[in-house]
Amino acid sequence: MVGDMSEPHTLLLPDDVDGLKAIVIDQAAQITVHEQQLAERDNHIEHLKAQLRLLVARRFGAASERVVADGQLKLFNEAETHADDEGVETAIVTVAAHARRRGKRQVLPESLPREEIVYELNEAERVCPHDGSVLAVIGEETSEQLDIVPAKVRVLRHRRFKYACPCCHGHVVTAAMPAQPIPKSQASAGLLSYIAVSKYVDALPLYRQAKLFERIGVDMPRQTLCRWMIRCGQFVQPLVNLLRDKLVEGDAIQMDETTVQVLKEPGKRAQSTSYIWVQRGGELAQPVILFDYDPTRAGQVPKRLLGDFSGYLQTDGYEGYNAVVAANGITQLYCFAHARRRFTDAIKSLGFNPNKLPDKPPDKARGILKGLQFIRHLYAIEHRIRGRPPDERYVVRRAESLPVLADLRAWVNERLPKVLPSAPLGDALAYLDNHWEGLVRYCDDGRLEIDNNLCENAIRPFCLGRKNWMFSDTVHGAKASANLYSIIETAKANGLEPYAYLRHVFTELPKAKCVEDIEALLPYRLGTKALDIN
Repeated sequence: MVGDMSEPHTLLLPDDVDGLKAIVIDQAAQITVHEQQLAERDNHIEHLKAQLRLLVARRFGAASERVVADGQLKLFNEAETHADDEGVETAIVTVAAHARRRGKRQVLPESLPREEIVYELNEAERVCPHDGSVLAVIGEETSEQLDIVPAKVRVLRHRRFKYACPCCHGHVVTAAMPAQPIPKSQASAGLLSYIAVSKYVDALPLYRQAKLFERIGVDMPRQTLCRWMIRCGQFVQPLVNLLRDKLVEGDAIQMDETTVQVLKEPGKRAQSTSYIWVQRGGELAQPVILFDYDPTRAGQVPKRLLGDFSGYLQTDGYEGYNAVVAANGITQLYCFAHARRRFTDAIKSLGFNPNKLPDKPPDKARGILKGLQFIRHLYAIEHRIRGRPPDERYVVRRAESLPVLADLRAWVNERLPKVLPSAPLGDALAYLDNHWEGLVRYCDDGRLEIDNNLCENAIRPFCLGRKNWMFSDTVHGAKASANLYSIIETAKANGLEPYAYLRHVFTELPKAKCVEDIEALLPYRLGTKALDIN
């Protein structure tokens, strides 16, 4: 019936005390369960919020790992090393107002060719307006401008004279033409070097280069350029083989990998992911950088690339290296930059801009900043001893870095049990704890590095180029690109100008008759000597 209302529900309570106690105990237990569920839900919500903030920071924020608080996070001294977690000191740097001075104009290099342009007064202007005397030259004012002429294409016409015996007419000889990197091709060593440097150094895709050639009146289809680069990549394979021998002969190698898309790959979809692996090693003064293509990221790849190598191997925390480490008896190092990245990501996940932290960081950020203080102290030591002999670096690390690492380890042991694994700080602490032995191993040898940044820096040109050309069409193209990146990046690491070095290689390698001739073309054999690019 409309308007009827049911009787209000009444809780029937027992009259005895024991019954009432049982009800109270049961309700208390239910409340405890609900509170636990709410706490778990709140933690899960906070975790999702942290992940969302981190994704937003990675997508739209600066990629720098620099963390400051009103100027700069203070590098801690001995007192700060043993400071408790109640607060994290930050330095406030005050810079007095000043007028900015314009920098001095840079002197143009003397090695550049000069073209003089002379300015003189005409005959009518060379007369003094006061007494009509002819003006005499008393000096001059000189200034220089930097000018550039767009690339010009020229044709090298090879004229090979034929000779014959005038008597018997049976002996005919034609003057020999120097061997070419691509026989019977219209591409010279200089042109091939220009195309390779434009793509692999300046990240200019081949289809854009084809447009540039078209603008200066040369029809150079992209397919032709692709074919030339594949041939060049195959052509330098002997040099790459020698560089690999040099790499595995060393005592330490850094490795990393990044993705690449290959459209026409047997057994895989065009949208699938393949990988470019990068290795950096060799002697400190003669670095070697090698790129390799492989369709997978499996542990068999580093086993193939490293061969019988059994020295130090520095990587990130990827477990795909574990198989070769165990099989070869390799001593593994990890990367402190990856550990630091987890602390900076933790700051971002809390919703803070690492470059604009408040003067007094909130409690939840102080533990993260504390960990960053330790790591920044370690990097300050490394910055001070960079470029010094390995023996000196070893002594400084044993005297200064090991005490900081001991304090960091003690801090991790104290904080780790008190932080949820899913919390931003928990993830950073867990990474330190799980990889500790490999992280501190750089102190065992002055030739080792605190992080894998040298290898990651070597891979950056490839990543920059990938943003422009996006994919490789074939496996042959991916392998050729890996070889050319290897040659170019090793040349750069040894102080050589890429175009000049490639032109030298493409000119001299076809003439090589033995292994010694090829070895003479290795970047560290040439040193930093000037190479003719004319």
